[in-house]
Amino acid sequence: MTAPTLLAGGPFADASADRPPGRTRRGANPVRAREAALGLLFVLPGLAGLGVFVIFPLFQAVYLATRGNDILGNPTRSVGLQHFHELLTPAFGTLLWQTLVFTVLVVVPGVLLPLALAAPMTQRLPGMRIFRTAFALPFAYSVSAASVVWLIMLNPGVSPVNWALGLVGVPAPNWTTEPGWAMATVVGVTVWMVSGFNLLVLAAGLAGIDEEVLEAARMDGATGPRQFVSIVLPMISPSLFFAVVTTTLAALQALGQVQIMTDGGPNGHTRTLVYSIFDNAFHNNNSNFGLASAQGLVLLVIGVLIAVLQFGVLERRVHYR
Repeated sequence: MTAPTLLAGGPFADASADRPPGRTRRGANPVRAREAALGLLFVLPGLAGLGVFVIFPLFQAVYLATRGNDILGNPTRSVGLQHFHELLTPAFGTLLWQTLVFTVLVVVPGVLLPLALAAPMTQRLPGMRIFRTAFALPFAYSVSAASVVWLIMLNPGVSPVNWALGLVGVPAPNWTTEPGWAMATVVGVTVWMVSGFNLLVLAAGLAGIDEEVLEAARMDGATGPRQFVSIVLPMISPSLFFAVVTTTLAALQALGQVQIMTDGGPNGHTRTLVYSIFDNAFHNNNSNFGLASAQGLVLLVIGVLIAVLQFGVLERRVHYR
């Protein structure tokens, strides 16, 4: 028997050659249907969560933003874009400016400070585990707990910070009641809270750098700051970009520390867009859900624009390995 005979009709022949054109193997479609159903079953919890916690609230916010409401907050008649017209005021412009300033003042030190601290954390030095744990602890604190702790730390009657400043002859300011210092205080506490997470992210990025790459760079003359800027930063740029994005979101959504530490004061100097949404909707038995929903949609647009800017500009400088 020759080789062509074996291939044509022997035991190794392809059974599909005997099937008429257009017919498929039996059982293929039921298998694919079962696989599709199984995949849908796994995706269903995620789709349900997306619908309940994202899509439905978004449509509800759009609905409430175009409705008036009674004293209990129940939607009544349609008011069109009236709530959005109410936002076209200098006061709302000041609110947006304060939100922008707060975000920038949180993101810049909230990323650079952990980056400066992450470098020694990768070194195998005595006591480094204690150092790493101490600086990562803020990540474990809730916003309310951290805010209360810092209120006690800055309380004029029992403040250890004021006591330390008094030892060197520096008069302690009113941390939460002076306009300039109130914003700086809330920013400082927020930076302290986000630094723990960013420290872990950036330290993990630094620890993942191949030592052979650094050795090759040193042999080529790249040492010190030049090595850090030209070699290290590009290699940890994914971790750095992730820290920038998450810190920006945390700053835009900051509410607890503002409410607990300053309640938006003094004279609205620490009032941000998220706090204004909370104030209009829930604070002091307020129930202006229409105006709060309009502000929430503005915050959504701002967040999307910042995300587009970050992913369209910053991500181009990210080097994925």
